[in-house]
Amino acid sequence: MTRIAVIGAGYWGRNLIRNFVELGALQAICDVDPKRLNDLKHKYPHIKTTFSFPEILDDKSIDAVVISTPAKSHYELAKVALKSGKHCFVEKPLALHVEEGIELTELAEAIQKKLMVGHLLEYHPAINKLKEVIDAGELGKIHYIYSNRLNLGKVRKEENILWSFAPHDISVILLLLEEMPTEITALGGSYLNHHIADITISTLSFPSGVKAHIFVSWLHPYKEQRLVVVGDRKMAEFNDVVKDGKLRIHNCRIDWIKRTPTPHNDGGIPVPYDEYEPLKVECKHFLKCIEHDLTPKTDGNSGVRVLRLLNSLQESLKKEGQPIPIKEKKKRGFFIHPTSQVDEGCEIGKGTKVWHFSHILKCSKIGRECTLGQNVVIGPHVTIGNNVKIQNNVSVYQGVTLEDEVFCGPSMVFTNVFNPRSSIPRMEEMRKTLVKKGATIGANATIICGNTIGKYALIGAGSVVTKSVPDYALIIGNPGKLSGWICKCGTKLTFNTNRATCEACGEKYRKKNGEVSEISKKYKARLKTTEITEANGIKRVSL
Repeated sequence: MTRIAVIGAGYWGRNLIRNFVELGALQAICDVDPKRLNDLKHKYPHIKTTFSFPEILDDKSIDAVVISTPAKSHYELAKVALKSGKHCFVEKPLALHVEEGIELTELAEAIQKKLMVGHLLEYHPAINKLKEVIDAGELGKIHYIYSNRLNLGKVRKEENILWSFAPHDISVILLLLEEMPTEITALGGSYLNHHIADITISTLSFPSGVKAHIFVSWLHPYKEQRLVVVGDRKMAEFNDVVKDGKLRIHNCRIDWIKRTPTPHNDGGIPVPYDEYEPLKVECKHFLKCIEHDLTPKTDGNSGVRVLRLLNSLQESLKKEGQPIPIKEKKKRGFFIHPTSQVDEGCEIGKGTKVWHFSHILKCSKIGRECTLGQNVVIGPHVTIGNNVKIQNNVSVYQGVTLEDEVFCGPSMVFTNVFNPRSSIPRMEEMRKTLVKKGATIGANATIICGNTIGKYALIGAGSVVTKSVPDYALIIGNPGKLSGWICKCGTKLTFNTNRATCEACGEKYRKKNGEVSEISKKYKARLKTTEITEANGIKRVSL
């Protein structure tokens, strides 16, 4: 069973705690308020309580954390938790800035941990039923959506009403329409606290022609949580405040009587759906995603989309309703650890991961599916192929080229000037080094510049290469000397006269004039014919 720790035991945190206790998954509660912890300790005596977030992260028995703290702390807490190897469920919003949301999403993907955002309404049975109704075409072509989320009180000082209430409505509208808006606007007013909006009205324009508006306020005489979807055939209403009949379909129409438009409304017909607690379903979903390696319905990418709109709406709000165009940015497709730096003009292939404290200097090119460990320096103007692995503490300087599938062991060294002097600039005398496809360079080895490492060659740990290395060569020592030959799978070859067959993978090789090469398919066919001929009593012909 997945073991959970809830971080933050305030109003909403208590609901999360209750649900994870009922699911048998809660291991610990973390909060800075002694009274809260004391109350929860009496209510759930079998659950561990602590003031220390680091203590939670150090606890190996805890698989995941659920973060229900003020929004401004979400990014930092989630980042530290992911880096500690914990799965993360973060209450909305995922972060306060798009770049932070993207960073968390890419970090979770890179270390293969689940990142889920608490967009609760996407787990509401009535919303899911409404989605089915829309997808079935019962409402016809969707024209307009409006959402009101209004209440008196729950005024926040750390975030405005837009960030507190609107994420729910944004996530639902994106779920129902399955598209991002092209333009948004937001207007509002600050009446209780200067520069903290108490009321906002947002308008979203979608490429399909649909318009949506979101009205949120905590200065309203009564509570209202209502979503209306207007189609050209029917209308749907979701009213989350009423106890029964939360979802209704209205067979509304406009008839022209005596050249006058006359509206008709049947009062709405309740739509049946399976009733369950949305938060319980959301918590179950998080556990299921961890246990069965599934992508959460409201994953990091979902959180980033909502975050992108919140940031744009906030910008429009500051500019007093100025329209803000929305251009959804594509995922980078690669991971750069936050402590690492990539200079301008660099190209990095899909699936590549650059870990802690590394630096990619200007105009360097790194291929697909590469892995760069900690404290790696690349460039400037270096080219690295696909599926290259560079371990910790390696610098690949200008003048060095690595082809596909090269492996560079920890702390191995490339040089690029043969006789360097601190007081004499010699970059014009730089000698180029080429490491061909599939070559392996062991830990602490040194490659003197101006040489070529042949394809699939293996340089032993601590060796010093002072001259070019042929394909498939095994080099050991200082200075490095030929110690044998190596298969491309990494197994040492034993030659019988001029041929060898790898004991591990069965690949065949031949040696001619001191060079080793794989036996080509054409050569293998000729070889087979020759062996058959010899078996029939005819002398072997030299190839």
